[in-house]
Amino acid sequence: MDETVAEFIRRTVLKIPRDEIKMMLQKWGFLSEVQLQTVNFHQIKDNISQEVVQLCEENSADIKQAAALDIIYNHSYQNKRMWSVYQMKKSGEELEYFDITDFKKKFKRRLQSALKNVTITFKEYEENAIWIRVAWGTPYKKPNQYKPSYVVYHSQTPYVFISASVLKSNMPLLCQALIVASNYHEIREMELRSHSLNSLKDIVFKRYSQNFPTYTTKPLQEVNVEPENADIRIVHENRSEKERIHRLNQEVFGSGPQPKLEFAQYRLETMFKSDPKLDVLDKKEPFRCLVKFSSPHLLESLKSLAPAGMADAPLSPLLTCIPHKARNYFKIREKKGLFPESFVSP
Repeated sequence: MDETVAEFIRRTVLKIPRDEIKMMLQKWGFLSEVQLQTVNFHQIKDNISQEVVQLCEENSADIKQAAALDIIYNHSYQNKRMWSVYQMKKSGEELEYFDITDFKKKFKRRLQSALKNVTITFKEYEENAIWIRVAWGTPYKKPNQYKPSYVVYHSQTPYVFISASVLKSNMPLLCQALIVASNYHEIREMELRSHSLNSLKDIVFKRYSQNFPTYTTKPLQEVNVEPENADIRIVHENRSEKERIHRLNQEVFGSGPQPKLEFAQYRLETMFKSDPKLDVLDKKEPFRCLVKFSSPHLLESLKSLAPAGMADAPLSPLLTCIPHKARNYFKIREKKGLFPESFVSP
């Protein structure tokens, strides 16, 4: 077994919590149960990793098998990575039968034809999810196994979740391989990012329900109250206002927990309004800007604005519509003519 493979396996084992090492090695399936029984999983992790490497040497492990163990770890601890959502689009509306073997062949052929030194590993999971691990090299260097890109593609859907390596120059190659392998025509980033892969899936797969009603703010009714009852009126108004805010929040965000979204952005285009007498603008052109939102838990932060008294209830649709806008990304962009850089199949 190559020394670089042995070191990579050792470091991968060290990342795993000690109580979970045996379980993940069993999922890996490269070592037999008889071999695993010889390992003392109650000693320090460094000693465990050395024993695992010795067993892998007996089985002549290669880099693809080592990469499979790394996929298992990242699947279990997917929140340690930052994920971005990409949406693909066909030239027509036809549905095609998905062949996983054909997908893998096309993906590897496309990527390896553009870059010789690259390691590609696949693993299938539940819900038709295909996990792809890509370790990138250069024409003169072997692939760096410690800075791979991860791709999660759900077959029969246009959505791809990517956790990219630091080498952004490889993204065009990765996107081209995806659209060729999946028989799509175009792919674009949806400008949603989060460490929670499941939350991003909830948003784009519509497993997260959110209402988008339009409200008309009702003015408070005047009540004739005697001066001595002023304190009671204030208490009543405060309670009524809190109940109103709670009700509106429930209607907009729902009663359940929000998907953990950490980053969102979209382009805003509106007309600039000014007094005609001032004649500020010679031409009536729309005002354009890029709106970015960032938070450890963006949707929960928006939900808490009104109860905290930091915003009026209901919130502006510009804030509450973020998941809804994401699901209709292509439709909105085509209508507005506001496309970012995209990757189109040749």
